Amino acid sequence: MKSIRRQLLLWLLSGLALAVVAAGARIYTQTLAEANDLFDYHLRQMAASLPDDSFNPLPRSNAHTLETEDGLVVQIWDRNGLELYFSRPASKLPQRAELGFSTLETSRGNWRVYSAIEQNTVVQVAQPMSVRQNLAAGMALRALIPLLALLPVLGVLIWLTIGRGLQPLVRMTEALGRRTPDSLEALPQEGVPLEIQPLVQALNELLERLARALESQKAFVADAAHELRTPLTAVQLQIQLAQRAATAEEREAAFAQLKRGQSRAAHLVQQLLTLARQEPGVAPPPHSKVELSEVLHTVVAEHSPLAAARNIALGLSHEAVANISGDADALRVMLGNLLDNAIRYTPAGGSVDVALRLRDGGATIEISDTGPGIPPEDRARVFDRFYRREATRASGSGLGLAIVKNIADRHRASILLEDRTPDPGLRVTVSFPL
Repeated sequence: MKSIRRQLLLWLLSGLALAVVAAGARIYTQTLAEANDLFDYHLRQMAASLPDDSFNPLPRSNAHTLETEDGLVVQIWDRNGLELYFSRPASKLPQRAELGFSTLETSRGNWRVYSAIEQNTVVQVAQPMSVRQNLAAGMALRALIPLLALLPVLGVLIWLTIGRGLQPLVRMTEALGRRTPDSLEALPQEGVPLEIQPLVQALNELLERLARALESQKAFVADAAHELRTPLTAVQLQIQLAQRAATAEEREAAFAQLKRGQSRAAHLVQQLLTLARQEPGVAPPPHSKVELSEVLHTVVAEHSPLAAARNIALGLSHEAVANISGDADALRVMLGNLLDNAIRYTPAGGSVDVALRLRDGGATIEISDTGPGIPPEDRARVFDRFYRREATRASGSGLGLAIVKNIADRHRASILLEDRTPDPGLRVTVSFPL
């Protein structure tokens, strides 16, 4: 599991370490440049400090006793090239005098050489470059040691500072951990840092949606229990009547009523399950490309026997090709409920017309029937669960149009109920965005 505190500590300390390394490299190069200038000045001053009188040949010096701490080597020749003095013969420097400053490459490393003519002699003062480099490295290291020693202290300070900065998240986690399933009130936003205010706002919106879904679920369960009580009670009474039947005719009539009651209860349960699957908050199946004409053909074919049994003319006209993104099974349920209602509420000898059109940049399905229609004052309520109008000829569970509304909302479709013109009846228009 990743830790924000550890990651921040790692990245910050890594950045500081890189900064220390960069600073060390900068200090080293700057110190080396300054050391070169200083030692070049030293070489020039040493050459100028030698006496101006003519030299006589001097004995060779002992390399072990005359070596200086800064590794300086002095050579003196006369104008004829006769060596008058060599402070360190073991250095094996070439006998070459290039006036001014120069850098020589030898088997023992690079040397910085300064040569000058003094009276009748040539003076050469040399120094190994390694001395300068060691001096620069030592100065850079001494400058970096305090920074390196400060890294652990900075690590502790960063750890504590990040922990203090994450305290609002810790408090929010503890507050959410103390919540019960029924505690869905919004989290307080007072004193919340700006960086986590979007998170708190998103959590509050989620809690609000959960609260609405929970209330909807509670209302659904209560309504379902109430609606199931009546058919189950009727089935129980019909079973008792069948048990008490004295003749075969009474028993057959009781079983016929029992069968109808069982069918109504099964239909109600099926509608409840369908509505539960279409409730907001339930994860819908992924949408895919759906051809509406194919869905309409399937639904009309499935309801043709019911329409024929009721002597109702069922037709599909004005067909168009329309592709939408959606759930084909849910669309079949929605159109099936609309068509089932149209057939059940249309009297014998009537007609139900289904049309698919392209209109205003979208696909429109119209289902028109010659039934009694729905009064304008009831058209807003018929989509409520378990709502049934008085004086309707067909019985139902009051869930069909609620299912239709939920499926339409999931497909961003609109539903319009209006009077059929010029003939009496109802026209249901469902409009889908393409």
